[in-house]
Amino acid sequence: MNKQGILKYFNKYYWDRYIVYTSSIKKLEKENYFFMVKDKKKKYLVVFAVDAVAQKFEGSVLEEKEVNQNELIIKICSLNHNNLTLLREIFPHLNPSFCGLKPSFGTGDRLGIATPAHLQAFKGKDIFPILAQQSVREMSRMERNWQKVLDDAIWGCFEAGYIGPFGADADHVKEIKELKEAADCGFTMFTLDPSDFIRNDIERLSKQELEQLYKQISNGKELENLYLNKKYKIGEQELIFDEESLKEIILTYSEALNHVVKCYKFLKDYKKNNFDLEISVDETPTVTSPLAHLFIVLELQRRGVDFQNIALHFLGDWQKGIEYIGNVKEFAREFSLHAAIAKNIGGYKLSLHTGSDKFSVYPIFSQETDGLCHIKTAGTSWLEEVKVVAMKDPSLYREIHRFALENFAKDRASYNLTTDLSRIPDIDTIADDELVNFFKQNDSRQLIHITYGSILRAKDDEGKYIFKDRIYKILFEYEEDHYRELSNHIRKHLELLNK
Repeated sequence: MNKQGILKYFNKYYWDRYIVYTSSIKKLEKENYFFMVKDKKKKYLVVFAVDAVAQKFEGSVLEEKEVNQNELIIKICSLNHNNLTLLREIFPHLNPSFCGLKPSFGTGDRLGIATPAHLQAFKGKDIFPILAQQSVREMSRMERNWQKVLDDAIWGCFEAGYIGPFGADADHVKEIKELKEAADCGFTMFTLDPSDFIRNDIERLSKQELEQLYKQISNGKELENLYLNKKYKIGEQELIFDEESLKEIILTYSEALNHVVKCYKFLKDYKKNNFDLEISVDETPTVTSPLAHLFIVLELQRRGVDFQNIALHFLGDWQKGIEYIGNVKEFAREFSLHAAIAKNIGGYKLSLHTGSDKFSVYPIFSQETDGLCHIKTAGTSWLEEVKVVAMKDPSLYREIHRFALENFAKDRASYNLTTDLSRIPDIDTIADDELVNFFKQNDSRQLIHITYGSILRAKDDEGKYIFKDRIYKILFEYEEDHYRELSNHIRKHLELLNK
């Protein structure tokens, strides 16, 4: 029985119970087939295979059938980790892989149901997708873990029938314990966040205070011998480490670099397969100067750290879920120097964090790097999903919106924002068919963007989720709309990167 025969048979006898995701159908040797279906409430894996294969999977037998003198079992199975592990052994394309120096784009998925939509956006695009991507902060607010994040993305790949390569990014990791947990789950990319070790008080200190601190740098003299007064020809410009700038850069970043080296050595020893390493110095108040960029990458390479991406704090205001704030021409001028440094030193690509919806700078980012860059998005997918809720269940959105207003002051603490709630229209004055306009306005976008954790964790007096289950229910019921809105939005990002 071939693929068409399997589909015809299943639809003939189970059409009233399940809808088949036809793109998911995969074959293992002779008569063994695997595919995803859904009923009115959830999704399942169907195993249509010989007994020796089917019995390995956890699930319930629907029927037994003889085909070509083979006794086949049709089994309906849950989308759990054990069943996915078996599928990944059978179909290696379901395992995340190393990206290396290729253009790449990360699509964070807070609800764990966006991957099929993300893959629609990537279709026909020459860019490596990082489909499993979540930060430690996001996971804590979402009550998820590394394994859940990765499994959800892989089930999405299976549903979509995707057989290409993809990555899995353990994002903004600060501790070796977290690196180990992510590596054990199978992540292939690790974004190190050494921001806790980056000094942000240098500009406020006196010359005498700086000198006292600098004397405590154990390898200060070694670094002076390497860099002091050394000139670097970068494009049309010449960069030089004078005494003042070098000491300030060393004081700012030396402990952070030590932490990165420590984490890299752990990963190199612990994770035997190739992995992508990203260094993130973007979540600091200090803009990364071209000279600091040069020092950081030279030191990392000198100390043997094999990294593929570096995320700098670029000029301008990079806020969550909205357009770039700043002078685009000034950004372009400074970024061209950063891009020239990356090309001159070589071996890595520039990464843009808080990359969601920064449409005005994408063409610059892509052009200056010759397309060799990484873009990281996350919250924008969540916003598109809540927008679908507003379209399909206005009353639920109104509840979410009011709840977000109540929790905004608490949730904004960990973000750099200029949100002004007074600029958000009173929701009671907005008609149902106009609620989607909230997702076109910066303040209301950020309202929903940063309160996601409170929204999804909120419970009533009986311990039941107030919003979470209803959000999933709406997106399941209107899956086609969900996938369309989300894929179109991510596609817009990719189009501006000329990908």
